[in-house]
Amino acid sequence: MNDYKKFIPCIYLLNEKAVAGFQDDTVISSNPAELARFYGENNADELIVFDLSTDDASHETALDLLKLICKEAQIPVIGAGNVKRMEDIKKLLYAGCAKAALNYSKESNVEITKEVSLKFGKDKILACIAEASEIETNEELLSEYVEQIVLIGPKGIKQAIDVSRLPVIVTLPEVSLDKIIELLSFDIIAGVTGPAINANAKELNDIKDLCAGNGVSVKTFKPAISWSELTPNADGLVPVVVQDYKTREVLMVAYMNEEAYLHTLRSGRMTYYSRSRKEQWIKGETSGHYQYVKEMITDCDKDTILAKVSQVGAACHTGNYSCFFNGIMKKEYDETNPLMVFESVLGVIKDRKVHPKEGSYTNYLFDKGIDKILKKLGEEATEIVIASKNPNANEIKYEIADFLYHMMVLMVEKGVTWEEITEELDKR
Repeated sequence: MNDYKKFIPCIYLLNEKAVAGFQDDTVISSNPAELARFYGENNADELIVFDLSTDDASHETALDLLKLICKEAQIPVIGAGNVKRMEDIKKLLYAGCAKAALNYSKESNVEITKEVSLKFGKDKILACIAEASEIETNEELLSEYVEQIVLIGPKGIKQAIDVSRLPVIVTLPEVSLDKIIELLSFDIIAGVTGPAINANAKELNDIKDLCAGNGVSVKTFKPAISWSELTPNADGLVPVVVQDYKTREVLMVAYMNEEAYLHTLRSGRMTYYSRSRKEQWIKGETSGHYQYVKEMITDCDKDTILAKVSQVGAACHTGNYSCFFNGIMKKEYDETNPLMVFESVLGVIKDRKVHPKEGSYTNYLFDKGIDKILKKLGEEATEIVIASKNPNANEIKYEIADFLYHMMVLMVEKGVTWEEITEELDKR
């Protein structure tokens, strides 16, 4: 059971649009990825995406859109719908979903529960249940191989509370806030989803505050260190060093007063105090280049904050990703961050594809096409195996470097990034 109760909006995906529900194809957003970002911006805890497509071609299109939704949402995404076999669960997880859901109204989904749970982990698998009676019918299977249940119909909530041994996420139509608080007070209820949450997404912070005031444990961004414990400068401000949470690149330095500090924690978006304009400002409010907070820590003297963020677009008003680009001096040194080296080499390969250079071996490979790239990749893999029999480790390093280069050519050819690779490795 989670330490807090979750508020989980959902997107019903049909024909590349977000519609009102399973039986209601009224379009509520023609840009589902933008809608996902909206839910994330308003501090939803997770997001469920139901793929309602009816044929294989539409399903593949929906999976491509799901990748974008997962990237834009900034919160964990649960993929559901159109699951027929284990391969479909794999596609949902590979698209970026943190978890995938089986539809227990389909016997074929029930049958693959054990298989997908053992393959991907119980913590990755949920079951969508239409009737609470299905919980009792499949009690042993669910308990052993599923992490949570999503009760997708508004009926049967009381019965689900009585019979389920697993945490239950309940789907709610438009209901009162009192009813939501009442439901979340049950230990077995892990969260709420459905139209009631979608319709009130803008008020989630206020709703969470009210829940907390009624003894319901919810996820808020209450600081472990209060403003009064920090050490502001003579102007009552604390400098904030802002860093990309993935690359660790320093993006900018700004200042916070107490109001900006509390607004950042409440909204999840970096908010600062402008010394020149004498006012609070949300980074990205004008440009759309928001900074979503991943972590905030302070130094030993508590007079400086380090904020690790997910940066949308460029951090600098000049259009540069980072504000730090004006060189003062530089000694010769080797780049020691492996990911930055990989990104740099991949960047050169990408540039060769867009701007061919005469005599370039990389362009030779692109010109010859995928079969030549794969042939060379296979040859280099074999060279690694042969070199591994040699006691001199240097030869292995050379061959691995050759393999990685050809692998990056393949990555560019297929549109795969290092970020996607490292994210997939991290999931495993």
